[in-house]
Amino acid sequence: MPLINRRDFIGAAVTGASALGLAGASLTPTRAATTAAAASSTSAWPPVRMKAGHQHDHTPATLRALAAFGVKHICSGKVGRGLDDGWSVEDLKRLRQHVESFGLALDYVPLPLSAAYITEGEHPEVLLDKNPERDRTLELLGQMIRNCGAAGIPMVKYNLTFIGVVRTGTKVGRGGATLKSFDYSQLKPSAEMTPAGRITEEIYWDRIHTFLKKIVPSAEEAKVKIACHPQDPGMPPETGWRGVNTVLGTPAGLVKFVEMQASAYHGLNFCQGTVAEMLPKPNEQIYDVIRDFGRRGKIFNVHFRNIRGGYLNFDETMPDDGDVDMPKALRVYREFGYDGMVMPDHVPHIEGDVGGHKAFAFCHGYIQALLQQLRAEGPTAI
Repeated sequence: MPLINRRDFIGAAVTGASALGLAGASLTPTRAATTAAAASSTSAWPPVRMKAGHQHDHTPATLRALAAFGVKHICSGKVGRGLDDGWSVEDLKRLRQHVESFGLALDYVPLPLSAAYITEGEHPEVLLDKNPERDRTLELLGQMIRNCGAAGIPMVKYNLTFIGVVRTGTKVGRGGATLKSFDYSQLKPSAEMTPAGRITEEIYWDRIHTFLKKIVPSAEEAKVKIACHPQDPGMPPETGWRGVNTVLGTPAGLVKFVEMQASAYHGLNFCQGTVAEMLPKPNEQIYDVIRDFGRRGKIFNVHFRNIRGGYLNFDETMPDDGDVDMPKALRVYREFGYDGMVMPDHVPHIEGDVGGHKAFAFCHGYIQALLQQLRAEGPTAI
């Protein structure tokens, strides 16, 4: 499929949304016609194969709570930085068996390439172009992936970001909850560069290509999917921030990324909230973006979160309190037979809710309820 630039992509999304609207109020269907159309549409829907998921930690207390919620699939918390630090086949098997002992499945684990690894020391050489350190680390990451395959863990997630997750402040949300917010106009244009220095689009893509060229073959050999998180948030492609042109911060950039190395094992940890942050009108455009990546077979996991606002100016909200129609979004994932996890992410802070456990519990209940309703609308999950 040919690549599209950001302007063409957004224009197509808006045009598609308009084309799907009703022409006017005079076209009022009868109740019988509406019911028949709905039944016809529903009968063609695939089964609901999505499942509620969890990430962040795998402590016994959390796993017991997830089992009680009926959330049976998880991504573990951090594993370690090296093969002798949790990444041996034996260690990974023990981790999987630990999760399974609570009646849950370990669907994937995080590689030590987090959203802030340039500053936190998690193998920054991968993007800092430090040879031969970079080559040694890529070999290490490849072995981690192969060990996951040997341990029966089918996927890993990772980030390829220089600037991490950027927010500019907070706002007061529903019930006094604290919402993280982002307003690009509040960022200092002359902010200090990262340790990587000036990263143009050309340099960024070159380093991504080097990474994929080394890592994707390991994923294919191990039959382990590798899921990359988009840049959070999207920045202006022409200027970026802190000297970095954030190429993974637009839908078009993500298209280029997933098509750069052809493989069924190379795709996205599709953060719906992050992708919504890239769009001027998320509630009009996000559904076509989901469809596009879903039909490409590149959505490996879903961070099911919502925002209020859009490109360069937004607040993070509870899933039912933002601009995106979340039940509609879930139906779109169903359209192309998505069968991975749907999980909470970036929950607002509620006073007294240390660790966000109450907020995450709310989100898990919300997701479970939507999935139950979706199953009631068509064929039963298999």
